[in-house]
Amino acid sequence: MTSVMLATYPEVFAGGAIIAGLPYGSADNMMEAMVRMKGYGGPSDSKLDSLVRDASTFDGPWPTVSVWHGGSDSTVDNSNADSIVRQWQKIHEVEESPTREEEVDGFPRKVWCNADGQEVIEEYIIKGMGHGTPIMAEGDEGLGEEDKFMLEVGISSTRHIAHFWGLTQ
Repeated sequence: MTSVMLATYPEVFAGGAIIAGLPYGSADNMMEAMVRMKGYGGPSDSKLDSLVRDASTFDGPWPTVSVWHGGSDSTVDNSNADSIVRQWQKIHEVEESPTREEEVDGFPRKVWCNADGQEVIEEYIIKGMGHGTPIMAEGDEGLGEEDKFMLEVGISSTRHIAHFWGLTQ
């Protein structure tokens, strides 16, 4: 749903986090969605771009996007994370390789910065994680409690997304 909200109401949202999702407009019905979730088919990169641009009449700064996906997600194939990144790379005009690649809490993070140096896209692929939201419930920095689709993997997506949006120090 985050993809839909960011594409159709970009004037409302400064940023959004897409966790185990699909690119905006990649499916028109339930059957297409099921096929896309498995990583098959889908619009071309240029079509992905136009789907977002045509979703509203917006002409201001686009929301920043944080993409999180399990590397072992058998419900929504992680190729969808790559498609989401490519969709928003065109929107933010950062079509090159990541500006920076780093390790955060033991997991790879890719970052794309715009011409002003602002981080506009980040991507985390959590190796070994299935379908759900990555959490770190243990320790002094822990948040939440492990449950179905709230997966204890040692990194708090909530904490890092808040930092990406400038809500923490």
